[in-house]
Amino acid sequence: MAGGAGLPVGGAWAGAQAQPEASAEAEQPATPVQLGKEQAFSKDNLLEKVRQIAGKEYVAPTKIPQPWIDMTYDQYRGIEFNPDSGLWKDTDLPFNMEFFAPGLYFPTAISVSVVDGDTSRPVLFSKDVFRYAHLVPDLPVDETLGYAGFRVRTTINDPVRKDEFVVFQGASYFRAVGKGQIYGLSARGLAIDTGEAKGEEFPDFRAFWIEGVAPGAKNFTIHALLDSPSVCGLYSFEITAGPSTEMDVRAVLFPRVTLNHVGIGAETSMFLFDQTNRHRFEDFRPAVHDTDGLLIVNGAGETLWRQLANPLTLQVSSFVDNSPKGFGLMQRPRAFDDFADLEANYHKRPGLWVTPGEDWGKGSVSLVEIPADREIYDNIVAYWRPHEPMEAGSEHNYSYRLTWCEDPPIAQKMPRVVNTRMGKRFAGGRLVTIDYSDAEILPEKLDNVTLHVSSNRAKVSPGILQRNPRTGGVRLAFTFYPENLTSLELRAQLMLDGKMASEVWLYRWTA
Repeated sequence: MAGGAGLPVGGAWAGAQAQPEASAEAEQPATPVQLGKEQAFSKDNLLEKVRQIAGKEYVAPTKIPQPWIDMTYDQYRGIEFNPDSGLWKDTDLPFNMEFFAPGLYFPTAISVSVVDGDTSRPVLFSKDVFRYAHLVPDLPVDETLGYAGFRVRTTINDPVRKDEFVVFQGASYFRAVGKGQIYGLSARGLAIDTGEAKGEEFPDFRAFWIEGVAPGAKNFTIHALLDSPSVCGLYSFEITAGPSTEMDVRAVLFPRVTLNHVGIGAETSMFLFDQTNRHRFEDFRPAVHDTDGLLIVNGAGETLWRQLANPLTLQVSSFVDNSPKGFGLMQRPRAFDDFADLEANYHKRPGLWVTPGEDWGKGSVSLVEIPADREIYDNIVAYWRPHEPMEAGSEHNYSYRLTWCEDPPIAQKMPRVVNTRMGKRFAGGRLVTIDYSDAEILPEKLDNVTLHVSSNRAKVSPGILQRNPRTGGVRLAFTFYPENLTSLELRAQLMLDGKMASEVWLYRWTA
């Protein structure tokens, strides 16, 4: 995974893999996960605990024994959680939980506690809940050991079988899927200094409290302590599985230092190529990406579609706004033939929509695109960046909903962008075609539709709009002439009777 301005190696690998079903070479009887002694619990006391931690100097987590960290990739993959050992496995509860082993990319452990009313009980670490392949070395046990993360299962796809739909593992990264989806992009609690030359700081979720798991429950809540040298915070996730899995998030942040560059509602994805840059990759597939665009509904009510790119150098785009209505990295292609990949199944990967829960005020939706040459790298980051810094010693509250979905939970009456293609023209310049979905707003005859095509630096042709019998929608085609330019911005939109008749299409072209 991408380091520096992108993901850290450990957190990214965790989110991408969510611990595969490794084949252990020796079957072992199941040892159920055990809980420790009861402790008093209340949300108010938990928040006060986090506030006190924030007022103290940061203390880095203790590392686990070195032999666990020194394992090879294959050795670590040879440690498999025994599904028969899962928490709540053989109960009438609607969820069960499984845990990931520490080691390799995960040199420190988290703590997990289960809440029942006004008490909580810690989940105790045990080597016996895992199955080990023969290649795994003998590993020591001491008090520093704990789990590296966890996943939750429920009957999201089948009325009886419980499937994994949420995973928390690595830094502040987590993932979820809706019905029929497979893991794709990741979310994270907080982004700090993403894309800055000085490097990025990756806060950790250090401790978790799980509550609300009861017979017949449709959702449950996870509280998480976030900690880093610069900030401490408490996150609460109310999680509901379904066709689109939803997480209602409340975050309280206590900066230890003044934070000038913070990312709220951060999400991280992979974009390698599509039909705008396929010439750079010799690959049998027509496209490779977890998501292909950043969708924004801004405070003015405009719907923006920023087509993603895989640049040759780091690039950062900022969409200045006031009180955004929502944003997210989305996956528009949904047919197998869009990717032709029997293993990755990119057409089944979710988008992630962020809906602010209150007026977020002035700021910008930031998009960071990092060069990548392989699909194992998460090279796309998007988040809300508040305009004002977070001062040291202050308190900040944010609420928002995360929707892991095929389509965002917004009204979409206008034609939306379904595909973008680019290529050279023999007569000079570069041709762009933008395919839009069909919508009632567009008349049968397109003569009265006005085309707005522009660039900040290059000459652009007027554009041609035609019906596309393959999609049932329309296609806008135009040419731009970069000449000797190395980068430029492109914008296109359909208008009807002086009003918006499509999403605003945006693209940053680089030579």
